[in-house]
Amino acid sequence: MSEFSLIINGEQRTVNVDSDTPLLWVIRDTLGYTGTKFGCGRGLCGACTIHLDGEATRSCVTSIDMVEDNSEITTIEGLSEDNPHPIQQAWLEEDVPQCGYCQSGQIMTASALLKRNPNPDETDIDSAMKMNICRCGTYPQIKKAIFSAANNAQSSTGGDDG
Repeated sequence: MSEFSLIINGEQRTVNVDSDTPLLWVIRDTLGYTGTKFGCGRGLCGACTIHLDGEATRSCVTSIDMVEDNSEITTIEGLSEDNPHPIQQAWLEEDVPQCGYCQSGQIMTASALLKRNPNPDETDIDSAMKMNICRCGTYPQIKKAIFSAANNAQSSTGGDDG
């Protein structure tokens, strides 16, 4: 067992786990944040996506020893403090969720995309979201929600024109 220091959802946390423990299990089992889901265990489906220092990261294939001390980790629970994050709001408005299992990973990937590129085109969205699997097939609604969140952000900030 080794001690690791993390900042998770804005809180400093210390965990004692085996160094090869996947970050997913540290988040879920050790820290109790169950919004991050186990899907495939191979980093292929996206259900386990979190933000690691602002980047969308597959937590099932990222061992705790790959995470630097005091790295900032954001889970779906920490995406917004009081009100839904704009992508979460768009998800609701566009009626995206079906079974909901993949949704936290989809939302985490989409929010990282919008932070990196606040005005994505269809190719940008397809590229960012291509490795997130939705067994219910809500891909058209997911894309619509991402466009909606981007458009809402543009209109609330005055868009590119100032």
